[in-house]
Amino acid sequence: MTTYGKTIRLFLVDGTTNGLTTAELSNWTGIGIKVPRIKIKEYSNRIEFQKPGVYILIGKGENNEDAAYIGEAEVIADRLTQHISNKDFWHEVIFFGSKDKYLNKASVKYLENRLHELAIKAGRYSINQNTPTRSELSEAEQAELEEFLAHIKVLTATLGHKILESLEETLETKVSEQQMFYCRNGAGADSKGSPSTEGFIVYKESLFMINEQPSLPDGIRLERQQMLNDGDLKVDEDFYRLTKDYVFTSPARAAAATLARSASGPLEWKTSEGVQLKHFDL
Repeated sequence: MTTYGKTIRLFLVDGTTNGLTTAELSNWTGIGIKVPRIKIKEYSNRIEFQKPGVYILIGKGENNEDAAYIGEAEVIADRLTQHISNKDFWHEVIFFGSKDKYLNKASVKYLENRLHELAIKAGRYSINQNTPTRSELSEAEQAELEEFLAHIKVLTATLGHKILESLEETLETKVSEQQMFYCRNGAGADSKGSPSTEGFIVYKESLFMINEQPSLPDGIRLERQQMLNDGDLKVDEDFYRLTKDYVFTSPARAAAATLARSASGPLEWKTSEGVQLKHFDL
């Protein structure tokens, strides 16, 4: 399917990144708003806050993991004021409404459910809430809202949070379809991965060496420990097993984490035929 470029207009209402930011797409009736929690009361009389919409509260969970709560409201300002009183984890909110009267109670309930579905599928943030009920809408209404949802997804990432974007969407297409890379050694380490727009993805069930060599950089040693603390790595007999797809910032870090020693990513990652990553224009 052919994709086209998009023009996004960001406006810093008070001239700084610490206040309210609006985000709009050309030829779209919707609008996105990002605002810090401590600034909500200051801006709550703006028209965008007085309309129906969907919102994402952004913060940190109990284990310092990225966490979010997704909701809907007929009047955004009223719901956010409630959450200031009853939810402590969040520090900013992104919400989406319409510049006209397009959104109503049924449509925001539909969008709430779909946003929750996308966030759970992406698995980037902890979403500790029940699945919202989806409104019963006509096929035509759903098609229109799916287009609205696609714009929300783009603007949420533009505003700094890829909560709705799965790791698969960051892959280089020609690699994901035709090539997979492996990092292995004679001791049994066995990782599978792919380059992505965020660095290098190592896939769930990959096996990492446990015993760390002196050459392993301290930064990667700490990252492995954090992965253990977060449950991303689990001891499985003589290895660490990766419990989820995980993004490293580079192939070198991914290889070093797998082999528990200093490693060159372009040399260690190879196709099933043994062709090294360095031979690909990635």
